[in-house]
Amino acid sequence: MRISVTIFLTDETITPTRIARELEARGFAGLYLPEHTHIPVERITPYPAGGDLPREYGRTLDPFVALGQAAAVTERLGLGTGITLVAQHDPIDLAKQIATLDHLSGGRFTLGLGFGWNVEEAADHGVEWRTRRELVRDRMALMQALWADEPTAYEGEFGSVRASHAFPKPVRKRTLVGGAAGPKLFSHICEYADGWLPIGGRGLTESLPVLRTAWADAGRDPATLQVVPYAVVPTPGKLAHYAELGIEEVVLQLPPAGEAEVLKVLDEYARYVQGEGEGV
Repeated sequence: MRISVTIFLTDETITPTRIARELEARGFAGLYLPEHTHIPVERITPYPAGGDLPREYGRTLDPFVALGQAAAVTERLGLGTGITLVAQHDPIDLAKQIATLDHLSGGRFTLGLGFGWNVEEAADHGVEWRTRRELVRDRMALMQALWADEPTAYEGEFGSVRASHAFPKPVRKRTLVGGAAGPKLFSHICEYADGWLPIGGRGLTESLPVLRTAWADAGRDPATLQVVPYAVVPTPGKLAHYAELGIEEVVLQLPPAGEAEVLKVLDEYARYVQGEGEGV
């Protein structure tokens, strides 16, 4: 099982280059970074985990800039977003960012995408909340047109692009969708993604068979479905359970902290990378 990590990198934490080097030296599979462009002070939307919104949400680094730094100082480390808020981006610009990062890193990028939870943040980007999922689907189709081998036009409900020369092309175009289990989410995964980023990894025993059925019903090859539990606080038993479910990659949560604290936790997690945890 591949062991990756996620962390809120901010202006107060360990730097992207430092953590990337340390992860690769310890044999971790990848680094996934979250995204929030800003957090409006007047916020009505409750924090999904309950309580006050943690400080790091309003201080996150841009994930593509940070991952570009990480790519430049590593050779094997996977690079991903967890998650990119696609509705809050111009899709033509985002397609270029993704393709450039994947090209320069030699095909190491994974686009983890989601629909967001902060209504106020999305509203400042002009996103109408009730149609955000359809907007993301539309923008993914537009980006896929730009990534096509031949110039391909796209006309959608929310945007369009002429048949265009758009290089570089992503090397592998790996896409995972984050969110809670349900028919709407699973339909998105089956339509335009390679798999699922279930936050926390709870309930997979019940939800995985449902997703696998939906995947097969959509005509997708069962062997290609990727499920990557995300932001997991690990235990040997939990990772053994994931392995029994056929999961090949898990993303562990790191604290949004300075270098000393982060490296201490990395050293604790290293036993899972080395296979000392049961089932790893």
